[in-house]
Amino acid sequence: MSAKTENPRVATGSPILLVPYMWIGDFVRCHSVVQLLREHDPGRPVDVLATALCAPLADYMPGVRKAIVCDLPRKRLAFAEHRALARRLAAEGYARALVMPRTWKSALAPFLAGIPERTGFVGELRLALINDMRFGERRLARMVDRCCALALPRGAVPPAAWPPPALVVPVAAAVEWRRRLGLPDDGRPVAALAPGAVGPSKRWPISAFAEVARRLATEGLAVWVLGSPQEAPLAAAIAQAAGPNVRDLTSPDLRNAILALRLARVAVSNDSGLLHVAAAMGTPAIGIFGPTSPWHWAPLNPLAGVIETSTDVPCRPCHKPTCRLGHHRCMADIAPAQLLAAVDRALADSPVPA
Repeated sequence: MSAKTENPRVATGSPILLVPYMWIGDFVRCHSVVQLLREHDPGRPVDVLATALCAPLADYMPGVRKAIVCDLPRKRLAFAEHRALARRLAAEGYARALVMPRTWKSALAPFLAGIPERTGFVGELRLALINDMRFGERRLARMVDRCCALALPRGAVPPAAWPPPALVVPVAAAVEWRRRLGLPDDGRPVAALAPGAVGPSKRWPISAFAEVARRLATEGLAVWVLGSPQEAPLAAAIAQAAGPNVRDLTSPDLRNAILALRLARVAVSNDSGLLHVAAAMGTPAIGIFGPTSPWHWAPLNPLAGVIETSTDVPCRPCHKPTCRLGHHRCMADIAPAQLLAAVDRALADSPVPA
């Protein structure tokens, strides 16, 4: 007998907990899962577990009631912290938890909280932690396919296309943020650059970003460089090379990048979380894919441009954090002129915001 028939709480309007991957791009992808849950069970609220970094995204996700914010240690068991989180989850009365990651630690708090139905793929020694076990994850090529499959009833035929993520950011909030930071609203279109990524192998050379920033600033655009404090040295190097019309807006608060991208006419990003944020809110976004495959890792949302090397690089695709061969040709061979042409097309095609 399934958990759905064993426990009467599951048959009520009790909420559902989504335990997503905690990288920014994967967290955005999981809004597709939220939409599927709301479509199949519209009477139930959906909450998401979130780190402090990702939590601001939940505020702009239609269908999400709230984020349960908790930063659990990554490299140790931290049973006391999991137990404390479980007490918080138990107080919410969740009927079901969808656990996206395959690790046993990701399923521990939902199990300790006594959530009746805990759905996830077969993973690390967690047969007792997941009681709605799904199989076939490795036959699903993309991360979004794996996440969304867990939201469907067992054995259901997936739709022809998953619902794309949709971040709804009020323009008034972005305008107020701009005023608060003292960023001039002088009519110049804004180009947002995101030079960071997880690992140097996915980063386009800073000299190339600087050349793009310099050209855009010369043409009268305001250039904002976004990212976390780890990207501050990259932003400083770009601003130093490109001149005073380039602003370093790196910040520990992801909300700053979200609001900046809401005001941008175009965004240029490596294969990173901010590419997914821009695309999900409808900002024309250009993604730079060097070692990784855009089919696997690009946002579901349409992009204004996908930039890849035109050189045959036999070691691509690659998921190493640094180039194992040392040449980094998959990124180094992408010319700034190639990207600038895509920016020009995006600016020509995108409407001027009111």
